[in-house]
Amino acid sequence: MDDVLISGAGPTGLVLALWLTAQGVKVRIIDKKPGPGDTSRAMVVQARTLELYRQLDLAEAVIADGHGMTAINMWTRGRRAARLALADAGAGISPYPSPLIYPQDHHERLLGARLEAMGVTIERNTELVSFEQAPDLVSATLRRADGSEETTSARYLAGCDGARSTVRDQLGIGFEGGTYRSVFYVADVKLSGLASPEEGHVSIERGDFVLALPYGKEGKARLVGAVADERAERAEALTFEDVHQDAIKRLGVTVDEVGWFSTYRVHHRVAETFRSDRAFLLGDAGHVHSPAGGQGMNTGILDAINLAWKLAEVLQGEAPDALLDTYNRERQAFAHQLVHTTDRGFSLMTAGGAAANFLRVYMLPYAAHMAFELGAARQAMFKLVSQTELAYHDSALSEGRAGKVRGGDRLPWVRVGDKDNFAPLERIGWQVHVYGESRPELMAWCLHRGVALRDFAWEPVYAKAGLAEGAAYLLRPDTWVALAEPEGRVEALEAYFASHSLHPGRAKAGEAMT
Repeated sequence: MDDVLISGAGPTGLVLALWLTAQGVKVRIIDKKPGPGDTSRAMVVQARTLELYRQLDLAEAVIADGHGMTAINMWTRGRRAARLALADAGAGISPYPSPLIYPQDHHERLLGARLEAMGVTIERNTELVSFEQAPDLVSATLRRADGSEETTSARYLAGCDGARSTVRDQLGIGFEGGTYRSVFYVADVKLSGLASPEEGHVSIERGDFVLALPYGKEGKARLVGAVADERAERAEALTFEDVHQDAIKRLGVTVDEVGWFSTYRVHHRVAETFRSDRAFLLGDAGHVHSPAGGQGMNTGILDAINLAWKLAEVLQGEAPDALLDTYNRERQAFAHQLVHTTDRGFSLMTAGGAAANFLRVYMLPYAAHMAFELGAARQAMFKLVSQTELAYHDSALSEGRAGKVRGGDRLPWVRVGDKDNFAPLERIGWQVHVYGESRPELMAWCLHRGVALRDFAWEPVYAKAGLAEGAAYLLRPDTWVALAEPEGRVEALEAYFASHSLHPGRAKAGEAMT
């Protein structure tokens, strides 16, 4: 019997499979499609995703195949009204200080190849038809393209099967929210004549806008725009030639070739729960929202990493079932916050009427330019969009405060020379960071508990980042701060593990780092 059956082999399902496999969990992953996607779809990989990709040595491969987005240019009335520099927006915050453009089809192929290299084969043309839950397992019926069916079982089921999730439907979980009135289009094209072709562009006109994201070479770009008039009523029959192209023309470009074109309506919905006994919802199965800020795929990936370490701990007898409830609490709370945030930005870009047009065309570019001229505002925007400010302060797993760092925070990133404190462990697991000198009893406790101990010689830059000298920061396997203990007391760490009934396996000889 498999430990986890994963339905859906998009980025969310693939990342879940990778992180579980890396932690010794036996997975089976199925997808009803015949192969990975062949269109760009989700385009942006945010900094927090890349930080976590370091755990499995994926970040550099993604960067090497991606396209760094160093700036966004805002155009109105046929001229460039603002240039928002992104190259250094996250300098000092993350090792990845700007967004990365990496088409989803490339992304899926990379993740799939890594999973195959780890010995897990994606079962294509295989669909989850139905399932039933028992106290100790999930029994599922699978159907292949030839119509043959199979009954299988697993300890847990992960629904990574998109907005029309079979898992969510069969669980009867509500998916409350709504749908925006406008219809949107996406197109993968080849452009010529684009000023600053290595940078992103958004053209805003009365009643029309288009976002152009160049990627790769030979003028390849993704266009995203709106269909706001009566043509929206026949969206499924539209072609690229049918959409209003004033905003595109105002960029001064020629569309030489259209590869993929699709129209869609944007929804904003969050499932009423992300967990039902042994079944979980991840990615679009649990939450959908506007594409503002390039958050969707990244949020699904972070869902997967959040759930993966918790499933691994429970399956390996190192944590109680209650640990899995924190997945729902942490990730559903963030999904609600994200829907609210993206809704405000999206509504501004799509609202009708003279007042909204005036704000978009005459005010927005200048307000954005002024904000980006201020370092604090630029950094605040980076933290929000990159998900590096995502915290779990209200989680049952978050405790304590040391310096400016609280339980539930993402640990501040600090580089000293050619080394940084985000360097991954040899294996995914709990770790304690001490900035300064560790106590001998802490070293002994970490070795006994199977927790990696990482000492960093004190430097003033750590205080500037908000870290306290001599404090102990207990990091979860997904690297968020679980406990911030200002005195570095072993008793506090032991009490934390005892209160949550956590029992990490003992480290192998020499594996705890000092």
